Amino acid sequence: MFQDESRFGRITDPKRCWAPKGIRPVINKQMIREYTYAYGAFSPLDGRNDLLILPNMTSAVMNIFLKELSIRHKDEIILLFMDQAPCHGKKIIKKPRNIMIEYLPPYSPELNPSENVWEDMKEKYFVNKVFNSMTSVENKLIEACLHYENNPEIVKSICGFTWIVDAIKKLPIDR
Repeated sequence: MFQDESRFGRITDPKRCWAPKGIRPVINKQMIREYTYAYGAFSPLDGRNDLLILPNMTSAVMNIFLKELSIRHKDEIILLFMDQAPCHGKKIIKKPRNIMIEYLPPYSPELNPSENVWEDMKEKYFVNKVFNSMTSVENKLIEACLHYENNPEIVKSICGFTWIVDAIKKLPIDR
């Protein structure tokens, strides 16, 4: 699985959108510095994914995510690839027994297919939307997370980079 987290909040960045010819769409913008985070682990092989909405990006919160991931997959061994964000440090992570962690090279987000899930989620659920409260943001984030958790084929199509899937299939293990 590939792990990452993404920030969601009330600062909007207007994006291009379709409109009938001759009509210029009006897109609202806001700059309110309130955020929450979605933590996720995604399997490129079968699209299974686990998402949690957590309040910030710290090592304590990362440990909560790892513990929950371990519980959800208690009968499996997970090889978890993650970036080298400060809250992922080897000395501060409490690694559950059934999770092995490997770190991706620094400054290489293109190697982590979970980045593409966040991009897809933001495009489908958050582009050009203004939220009147963090509760509204969190409700939309719950809707988005449930959509991806309940549709592993979408995650597989986003994360299933050929080089990753081919490498996994070559491993001498039972799946």
